Amino acid sequence: MTRTDRLSDKAVLMLAAKDQKNLAILVKRYRTPLYNFVYRFVGERETAEDIVQETFLRCLRHQHQYPTIEQVSTWLYTIAGNLAKTELRRRKRWHWIPIGPSEEDERSLFYEPVDSDPLPGESTDTKSVHHSVVTAIDGLPEEFRQAVLLRDLDGLSYEEIAKIIDCPVGTVKSRVNRGRIRLQRNLRTLAEEIIDSLSGTRTFGVA
Repeated sequence: MTRTDRLSDKAVLMLAAKDQKNLAILVKRYRTPLYNFVYRFVGERETAEDIVQETFLRCLRHQHQYPTIEQVSTWLYTIAGNLAKTELRRRKRWHWIPIGPSEEDERSLFYEPVDSDPLPGESTDTKSVHHSVVTAIDGLPEEFRQAVLLRDLDGLSYEEIAKIIDCPVGTVKSRVNRGRIRLQRNLRTLAEEIIDSLSGTRTFGVA
């Protein structure tokens, strides 16, 4: 372990205020967790990578804030989360496209296709389960989805999440619980299908 590896995030940030090269330490620590968080939010790898890169660029541009930042991880997640929500709002504006001239100017909602190419070594059953879980999470209202992602997939505390999404801790707990309940309800069908498929593969001998 190097000397810089033992430094706290705050100490690294203050070093970065004097020499921007030190920001690479925070990039190393948080690039992957931030990417995972943003990717689950926006559903596109390239977009997630761009948002994470922009997160660290904004970190550089706001050096004047470094002395006032108490929790560096919370600050980074806040920036990334705000950028992700901005991207989602942008999509909502642009994905409404006219389907043709009419008296009522009818419009149809257009969704960009999500990359569904199988990963190397990924079985059909595993892909089906993964797709169903991701779809269920994507189907949550935005405030529930963000809270569940930060709590259950990124492992942040309720207090950290409250700072990131700027709401009381009680509200965070409520959103996480309500999001979990919706996920359980939406994934119940998947569980039943898996049980049925397992039952269908069993063979019984004659006594």
